[in-house]
Amino acid sequence: MEGMTENEPKEIVFPWTDAFLLGLPQMDETHREFVDLVNRLLTVDDKDFASCLDRFAEHTEQHFEEEREWMESTAFPPRECHIGEHQAVLKSVHEVQEYLRQGGDVDNGRRLARELTNWFPGHADYMDAALAQWISKQRTGGAPVVIRRGVQSSSRIPGEGQEGQP
Repeated sequence: MEGMTENEPKEIVFPWTDAFLLGLPQMDETHREFVDLVNRLLTVDDKDFASCLDRFAEHTEQHFEEEREWMESTAFPPRECHIGEHQAVLKSVHEVQEYLRQGGDVDNGRRLARELTNWFPGHADYMDAALAQWISKQRTGGAPVVIRRGVQSSSRIPGEGQEGQP
């Protein structure tokens, strides 16, 4: 594609969606970058994969360290479980980096990226959402308000849209 740098995605396979928003701007921005970097891993040319994985690892180490600092500084109750999940992800990333350095096949790296597309939404929905609410409650006394554009919700206001109801 004209005007693209070697690490820019050719297509969007793992798109950012407002469903990932948690209402803590610094966390949301870091998550947006995480999603972008995973997408690049899925779409970059094989010859550029290792450098993209290195950039992803750097981002993810900083991302997880930032969250660890938030958890520690606010005494987030389930922090050990959350930190443990981050450590497991980083272990996998580092193993794939080493595998590639030893001449391993890029397909294993792409497999990791595909697994991250399955892991991230649930992690963000449960673990990171709980952390974002905890931090917001510590800072402001309440949960963040999140406006998600174009996201279908499975929850409904009681009585809304039912027959015989206004």
